[in-house]
Amino acid sequence: MTVNKQIVLASRPEGAPSRENFEFVEVPLPEPEAGQVLVRTLYLSVDPYMRGRMKDTKSYAPPYALNEVIKGGAIGQVVESSEPNLRKGDLVTGMWGWQQYAAVNTADLSLIDSDEAPITAYLGALGLTGLTAYFGMEDIGKPKDGETVVVSGAAGAVGMIAGQIGKIVGARVVGIAGSDDKCDYLREKLGFDVVLNYKTEQDMSAAIAKACPNGVDVYFDNVGGDISDAVLRHINRNARIPLCGQISSYNLEKPDIGMRPQTLLLTNTALMKGFLLGDYTKSFKEGRAKLAKWIKEGKLQYEENIVDGFERTPEAFMGLFSGDNLGKQLVKVADPE
Repeated sequence: MTVNKQIVLASRPEGAPSRENFEFVEVPLPEPEAGQVLVRTLYLSVDPYMRGRMKDTKSYAPPYALNEVIKGGAIGQVVESSEPNLRKGDLVTGMWGWQQYAAVNTADLSLIDSDEAPITAYLGALGLTGLTAYFGMEDIGKPKDGETVVVSGAAGAVGMIAGQIGKIVGARVVGIAGSDDKCDYLREKLGFDVVLNYKTEQDMSAAIAKACPNGVDVYFDNVGGDISDAVLRHINRNARIPLCGQISSYNLEKPDIGMRPQTLLLTNTALMKGFLLGDYTKSFKEGRAKLAKWIKEGKLQYEENIVDGFERTPEAFMGLFSGDNLGKQLVKVADPE
């Protein structure tokens, strides 16, 4: 009998996550019930937001339970189905998480069109990652031709797409990343106008002022912390600030108070707004179609960092917080049949 290997949360991280926080377990292969199909995992997504769900605190999503599978984005192939809308062999994406097999409700699965793009794009540029960048920029950032857009975490999966959306509409885009190689990639391959390495800049506020002589109209914030404090000092009147992530604080054991930006927001009549992708589910089809169109036209590029092997999933996740990845971090579990 085939067993199902899973990765569960063994303990809650204190500070940066470590290998000891995760445990590999083997359970019987699940049997799909009515309305479900059995899916074999091909690729897993690891994302910074998962760190927040490892804390036992109230947030926009419930915390992961101890000794339960860590849920997250995945791509798989249907291996058993009695449902009319999904057949054996179909490629699907959903949120069944870190396990090799799952019995999943068909309503929670999206069929993948492998002719539209490589299947891994459905966890990245055409998946939740790309949609996060799209709706954050389109609904809150609303960049215009000639404006200045700043993106922190610009070499991450969401950041590089957000920056390119700014370029598509004609904005001047300034990226912030954490290595010279990442800065070169953003500037030379993706066309960012200026890219700052926050690890080598002695004075981030001065660097932002130099990179943005006309001020900042849109700040797509992926990191929070000192970097965001520096950017906010240079926002223009009616600036828009989509709050996408705060990765600088995810591993802190105590809250980081930092700067109080209310006066800057008030005097510049600026909008700072957090957003959740789940608020846009009714518009996913529209957003995915727009992203796919830009990819086909060569206006939007994406990068994937894929590690091979289910057993390397915790390692891939931990690497997100040490800056190991360029673009979307994925784990390859198996090849499609």
